[in-house]
Amino acid sequence: MLVSLVLLLLGALAAVVAPRLVPRADWSEREPIVALWVWQCVVAAVLLSFALSMTFSAAAAWQLVRGQVFAPAPQGVVEAYALGTDGPWAGVLAVVLACGGLWSAAMLTQEIRAARAQRRRRRQELRVRAPLLPGESDGGDRLVVLEGDRPHAWWLPGTAPQLVITTAALRRLKGRQLDAVLAHEQGHAQARHDWLLHCSAALANGFPQVPVFAAFRDEMHRLVELAADDVASKRFGRLTIALALVELNEERGVFGPCPPPDTHLPQRVNRLLSATPRLTPVRRLRLTAAAALVPVVPLLVAFVPALRALG
Repeated sequence: MLVSLVLLLLGALAAVVAPRLVPRADWSEREPIVALWVWQCVVAAVLLSFALSMTFSAAAAWQLVRGQVFAPAPQGVVEAYALGTDGPWAGVLAVVLACGGLWSAAMLTQEIRAARAQRRRRRQELRVRAPLLPGESDGGDRLVVLEGDRPHAWWLPGTAPQLVITTAALRRLKGRQLDAVLAHEQGHAQARHDWLLHCSAALANGFPQVPVFAAFRDEMHRLVELAADDVASKRFGRLTIALALVELNEERGVFGPCPPPDTHLPQRVNRLLSATPRLTPVRRLRLTAAAALVPVVPLLVAFVPALRALG
């Protein structure tokens, strides 16, 4: 039971501390792809801590679970965990954590179903406004141009992502700005950013009181845009994509004295124009490797008694 409680406290500590530490990193805006990886590793460590805590609690409470979990382990390893001596609290904790896992799966399923329904609805509306021409296939490489008074460009995720742009955007974007906007949207599609957004939204909606999940959702919305900006800027330059963002959004009031609180466009444009140098490859590699070790911590905690018994 001690290992289960340590894992539970470790997951709770990470859930509270991570939202305060990770966003303060001065390199996150310079390396949004690395920041995305760090957040995924942190959330994976939190979920893994709770899952392992549930497993050990269930093994301590019920002989059937214990036999399945420790079936290949020597008797000395089983004795090192001192299972079966914790009373009813182990079973209560296992049930609570199992309910949390089931609730997470239900929220993710609900999020995916809602996203699929919205995607089908938007594709049907798109077919009405831009029907296929004779001999034209509904493939992912199809660029759809819609009549519209507002400049806008977006992508429809799915097995065959589609890029959509309005005629107003075509009139406003000059030179390589159009190519930069399309490269930005293609960066979203190629990296499958929609899955990150769905998973983060499911966790945040399912557990609104857990700080790490709310921060995970908010940071995903911000970082995926920065990552897509970098994809476009590598091909067409920072100034080109910055001017394209201004052309597409200047009529929406996001660059005025009182921009909407949920917009990151001014910060994105300032970031592109400032041209802050990236981190060195060695430091990026170190950050990536360090983040990959975060989910290993709960595994080490879980296997400490076994390693001591075998050592």
